[in-house]
Amino acid sequence: MPLATGTKLGPYEILSPLGSGGMGEVYRARDTRLDRSVAIKILPAHLSSDPARKQRFEREAKTISGLNHPNICTLHDVGSLDGLDYLVMECVEGESLATRLEKGPLPTDQVLKIGTELADALDKAHRNGVVHRDLKPANIMLTKSGTKLLDFGLAKPTAPQATLATLTTAQPQNSPVTQEGTIVGTFQYMSPEQIEGKELDGRSDIFSLGTVLYEMLTGKRAFGGKSQLSVASAILEKDPEPITNTLPLTPPALDRAIRRCMAKDPDDRWQTARDLSLELKWLATPTASTESARPVSAKAANKFKKYLPYLIEAAAIIAAAYFLTPRLAHNSATTDHATIRATLLPPGKSQFASIETDEGGVPAVSPDGRYVVSPVHEADGKVRLWLRALSSNEGKILPGTEGSGHAFWSPDSHSIAFFASGKLKRTDIDSTSPYNIADANLGRGGSWNAEGTIIFSPSQSQPIFKVPATGGAPVAVTKLDKVQGNPSHRWPQFLPDGRHFLFTLRSDRPNETGLYVASLDDPQPRLVLASAFNASYVSPGYILFVRDDALFAQRFDSSSLKLSGDPLPLPDRVALFSPALNALFSASNAGLLAYYPAQAGAPTGANLVWYDRSGHKSELAAQMFLTASTISPDGASVALSGYAANEWLPKLWKFDFARGTKIPLTQGYGGTPLWTPDGQFIYFEHIGAYNTGEIHKVSSGGGGSEETILAIDGNTVWPASLCSDGNTLLYGTSPLNETGKSSLWSMSLKDPAKRSQIVSSEQLPSRTSFSPDCQWVAYESRLTGNREIAIVHFPDGARRYQVSTSGGFNPVWRHDGKELFYYSPLDSSISSVSVQEKGQELSLSKPAPLFEVHPFAPRLGVFDVTPDGQKFLVFGDTSAFNGTPLFIVTNWDSSLPH
Repeated sequence: MPLATGTKLGPYEILSPLGSGGMGEVYRARDTRLDRSVAIKILPAHLSSDPARKQRFEREAKTISGLNHPNICTLHDVGSLDGLDYLVMECVEGESLATRLEKGPLPTDQVLKIGTELADALDKAHRNGVVHRDLKPANIMLTKSGTKLLDFGLAKPTAPQATLATLTTAQPQNSPVTQEGTIVGTFQYMSPEQIEGKELDGRSDIFSLGTVLYEMLTGKRAFGGKSQLSVASAILEKDPEPITNTLPLTPPALDRAIRRCMAKDPDDRWQTARDLSLELKWLATPTASTESARPVSAKAANKFKKYLPYLIEAAAIIAAAYFLTPRLAHNSATTDHATIRATLLPPGKSQFASIETDEGGVPAVSPDGRYVVSPVHEADGKVRLWLRALSSNEGKILPGTEGSGHAFWSPDSHSIAFFASGKLKRTDIDSTSPYNIADANLGRGGSWNAEGTIIFSPSQSQPIFKVPATGGAPVAVTKLDKVQGNPSHRWPQFLPDGRHFLFTLRSDRPNETGLYVASLDDPQPRLVLASAFNASYVSPGYILFVRDDALFAQRFDSSSLKLSGDPLPLPDRVALFSPALNALFSASNAGLLAYYPAQAGAPTGANLVWYDRSGHKSELAAQMFLTASTISPDGASVALSGYAANEWLPKLWKFDFARGTKIPLTQGYGGTPLWTPDGQFIYFEHIGAYNTGEIHKVSSGGGGSEETILAIDGNTVWPASLCSDGNTLLYGTSPLNETGKSSLWSMSLKDPAKRSQIVSSEQLPSRTSFSPDCQWVAYESRLTGNREIAIVHFPDGARRYQVSTSGGFNPVWRHDGKELFYYSPLDSSISSVSVQEKGQELSLSKPAPLFEVHPFAPRLGVFDVTPDGQKFLVFGDTSAFNGTPLFIVTNWDSSLPH
């Protein structure tokens, strides 16, 4: 019968029940003498009524009361009142391991910590002649101060032991804690000798601890079955499913340690809990990752040989590098390290980041092979960096990395540089506050040498710069050659000397695009390999690079800076973000390779999605890597500037909404499409010879030849807006050398020589829009310091109005000129402003958000409105990997000639 609150058991006053089970009821109580909280356990009748058992219990209680250990729940007292026997124990605040396991497996570092504490506790008990005999998750408490082991040898009857003949009753197995104290819950963790009724010693507890460690790592019990008989049979006759089937990244030495705990023969197990504790402590120390890389004694070499078969056998991808250094494969003629492939999933409900033009990027493996950092889209839609220690089951989001991408490591594997919010930033793996290093508007990768110098590409149209890793003024270390078609230098990678570096040169002329080498001391690059991207130098003397989606390795002498031999194709197919020439892989000298796969689920671009004014989504339109779109005047089709698979120059396409067909309108570069009012032609941006920016015109029906409308040397030039009469074109210009300001101009199509500048701004005005009566121009301005939407009178530019108040991109007018739409970056929404003409002035309403969209949509120019202002064509679902894992390969280079 349960005890009521206020019941007195000697000096102990019952406060509240804590739980109950087959081994008794537990209450929270107050020790009135010492004024402290205690736990009172009321013993079941089968212990209290049997004089022999009661005597045995009292003798064991005296022994266990002397087990003074931080990880053992202290027994304070025993007592008896009116035939009711009870134990007085330390009141442990926390969560049982059984309850924690209902949420899933634990990270490896926590398993090692808890396992070490439990082994230490068992060692203390065993040295005092006490065997627990009922070690299971329900008897383990996780507290703020550490692990606490409960019920030491008190609740378990010693004889007779159960035998196979008693184990035939089928029992449901729902939760490890729903049947606490029942025979099934106990049998899951019994040793073989315990099931057979043999005499027990401490090695039986070690077996039970092995089953608990297994369950903590995998989230599954080591031995299962539909009945008590099948569970017991499994313990006696079967081995658990290999941990690496569930967790390929499990450290091999940990896998071995747990399997040794669960050996059927006690002589094959760890012989003492202290031995196991020392092993787990060693596995938890950083020296475990580097010990085998140092010169070793004969004793250490013998230990390595002893462990080697287990390491090769275990399918543990990263830990092979983390714990036993795959470089041994290159230093020993007799050591054969297998190439093993596994996958990592993103954390929680997040996805590995889509690879938009200036976000995301490659997963970056640390130089020591212990970590990988990767951008992920979290549930709130933001991109952050996720750091994963490859010896752990879990990772962590790095604080302060919102909107980040293209991360790269310091040589000591302790710091990470990345691009975010127009800056090159730096953080440490254990830091909570990144800091700025340099400006970088649209970063295109970087590298970090041992002298503390970072090289990086600050945008898609600039050379490589160097800057101290502590911050400072960037200095260009390469030069852009005007003869190369609109070049940019990106994805730099230092070579071993820390002075020379490889990088990708992107040109609008394919024969000039490829891998180049340059030096901090010589800004003149030279070609290494044409039509190849994202080189990564790895010892012993190879570079990895990508063509299409194929990964190759080729010998490269870092002294002579020359290739030799033939490219060797690797079996791994790597995703390529073609617009940025970004091959999505990373490799380290530790023999580790991480990459996003070129397969279903890899990035394929973006969908165009219809929204109504309330934000309701409807059918999807064309999917590809997009940079701009604009709806035809009749609303039947859309002109797209986008990239076909594995192409690094966008073409002009026309997508028919009704038929779902997509046809190319250009063979070469085609950007920023603009329809003529009658829908018969499309103006678009083109790159001419020798860095000449051009605007071309092509028939919207396809198949026609291109006509050059405007050409300006040394500038990028693009069509911005057409007056409704079809006679006046607005166009933007931006100097290719980035030393001048971007400008907005008007040109008469009847008299092309008649041009005038409308506005000049440091911000590239990616979208500009004529009002329907051509009296006003809406554009992006930086006059206030922020990127805001403004309206200026045309053609004199005399009257100017600021439309947005908290940032704005891509203004679009409604057909009657009474409403202006734009993207608000503050809340990722399409916003609306009412516009009324009052004489020669405008009256503007307060901006009102209509609905949220993907935050990258308008940045890419993929945002247009039907003439009536009721439907919006917006950049929709991103090319996030939708659950596609990150692929990890250890000892990828084992098949290369050395």
